[in-house]
Amino acid sequence: MQHVIVVGAGQAGSSCVAKLRNGGFKGKVTLIGSEPVPPYQRPPLSKAYLMGELSQERLYLRPESFYAEQGIDLMMDAHVDAIDVAHRQISVRGQMVGYDQLVLTTGSVPHRLPERIGGALDGVYVVRDLANVDAMSPRFVRGARVLIVGGGYIGLEAASVAAKLGLDVTLVEMAPRILQRVAAPETSDFFRDLHRSHGVEIREGVGLERLTGTGAVDGAVLTDGSTLDVDFVIAGVGIAPGVALAEAAGIDIDNGIMVDAQGRTSAQNIWAAGDCTSFPYRGGRIRLESVPNAIEQAECVAENIMGAGKDYVAKPWFWSDQYDVKLQIAGLNTGYDRVVTRKQEDGAVSYWYYAGDRLLAVDAMNDPRGYMVGKRLIESCKSPDPAVVSDPATDLKALLKA
Repeated sequence: MQHVIVVGAGQAGSSCVAKLRNGGFKGKVTLIGSEPVPPYQRPPLSKAYLMGELSQERLYLRPESFYAEQGIDLMMDAHVDAIDVAHRQISVRGQMVGYDQLVLTTGSVPHRLPERIGGALDGVYVVRDLANVDAMSPRFVRGARVLIVGGGYIGLEAASVAAKLGLDVTLVEMAPRILQRVAAPETSDFFRDLHRSHGVEIREGVGLERLTGTGAVDGAVLTDGSTLDVDFVIAGVGIAPGVALAEAAGIDIDNGIMVDAQGRTSAQNIWAAGDCTSFPYRGGRIRLESVPNAIEQAECVAENIMGAGKDYVAKPWFWSDQYDVKLQIAGLNTGYDRVVTRKQEDGAVSYWYYAGDRLLAVDAMNDPRGYMVGKRLIESCKSPDPAVVSDPATDLKALLKA
């Protein structure tokens, strides 16, 4: 009987094993996760769960009973120590376990503040998993002073929750503007204004020099020489692909675990999917950090294990919720040289990224129609005239028929 082991019980791992069973795979399936809980959604951690609006059980992607009912051996609180590629075995809980096919869905790991600048002090947190958020949530009390380091989406989402709960929030971003790595100045301006309107102090072009405190953090010194009194700190300074297990096994790495178009790694009978992978995309290689990619790539790998021979074609999209604003992003803006603004009377706004005459991506704020049309245009390689897009009188749906 074929045995498929999936290492990493996040969105990708859970999607892979479910697709195997839904696709009729009759062999043995094992899903191994390092956390003591079943696979769960991560995006709500920095939003609804941190706000106290969502219980832990409602985070679960599927009821724990699902795995037993589907004949999936779910190993929780288990760490895979090594892969023996030659003998098709993994080391877990002190035992060697054989596999016929191995899928690595090891996700990503957050960058932490260096210990030399106070990163190991009590009261310094990252937002990545359930344990992180459970540890910091008691700190979210009205009037508490929080320093958020990093002006990406995770940092901004944490700032949104903190401000809504009445905390005194300061966010520092060492780049000249928030969201600089991922968005145009127009999107940065929108979210800077949004946060400042809710009382968040945003300091751009200013980094963290060091944290102060004996045992527990009590302050911060910034690179401009200014100081802050703080009660706790959240670091939102990016993530790295979870490649340690694969790299130790000699599997090829290139900004993630390298896979081909069907999800195969450089090691025979080993596949990978999700945040941990880099894969072929439009003549190059990319790594996508998103829930849709994790699901779709993992399901593609499951199909290919069952013999589909199917290439994975990514259709990038992302989202972020801050205050009463839903940001939806379609496409990838890499290489853009022009941004077109579309504003509606109801306050909805979207920014359309072009490279020459080619539409690359859309950032849509409370504009689901703009997002959906933009997404479909990008996927069908259609690029409407920017002047037509910016005209609020244009019926966007008509652009799909052009």
